[in-house]
Amino acid sequence: MSVTDQAIEKIKAMIIGGELGPGDRLPKESDLAARLGLSRNSLREAVRALSLIGLLETRQGDGTYVTSLSPDVLLETMAFVADLHQADTVLQVLEVRRVLEAAATALAAQHITDDELETLAGLIEEMRTFDTVEDLVENDRTFHRTIAAASGNPVLASLLESFSGRTSRARVWRGVTQADAIERTAREHEALFSALRRRNPDLAHAWATAHVAGVEEWLQAAGPAVDLSQEPPADAGQAPPDTP
Repeated sequence: MSVTDQAIEKIKAMIIGGELGPGDRLPKESDLAARLGLSRNSLREAVRALSLIGLLETRQGDGTYVTSLSPDVLLETMAFVADLHQADTVLQVLEVRRVLEAAATALAAQHITDDELETLAGLIEEMRTFDTVEDLVENDRTFHRTIAAASGNPVLASLLESFSGRTSRARVWRGVTQADAIERTAREHEALFSALRRRNPDLAHAWATAHVAGVEEWLQAAGPAVDLSQEPPADAGQAPPDTP
């Protein structure tokens, strides 16, 4: 293990052990380096690395602080893995999303509130009024974001948000290339909603799995006909989408 890696582990241990908590300011560089038995250069490299992954935040002229350590902050680095638009990579992201979405929907069936159910019902009704692919995809993301929040697990919800955003282009492309998409998506959302309203986690899990799997199947079938490194055609905005 390199000296920098040792420095990273020592700072992480201070956070995990509770010596440093969310929002706390790190001791002065010279004091912390001496305390941990590190050179100041090694400490600086460790701080840079931990800042990149969202554990620390350096404020110019004010010192270095532990971040809020909230899931959405800590999972931002997942975007570097998911924010690639090559078809093979998106397929892998969709596979992960399918597993997470099903788990979140099953949990939501056990914890969802009446207000959250009302929100989902409104989104389903609103979906049928859209004329553009982009509007439907955004409605779809809000629908699934609401379900993820209803799971009661903020870590799972943050993971899903990271993966969901990185598959949006694939979902728009699918909307451009498939017919009867609005009705199909609405039917699948209604089935998900019904399972949630009945508080049936097994049924909710099954519908969520099938729902996301539809995009995987389309992308596998589309193959080289779809270049996810490119924006969809200019007239895509008027095509009816099919997007979980």
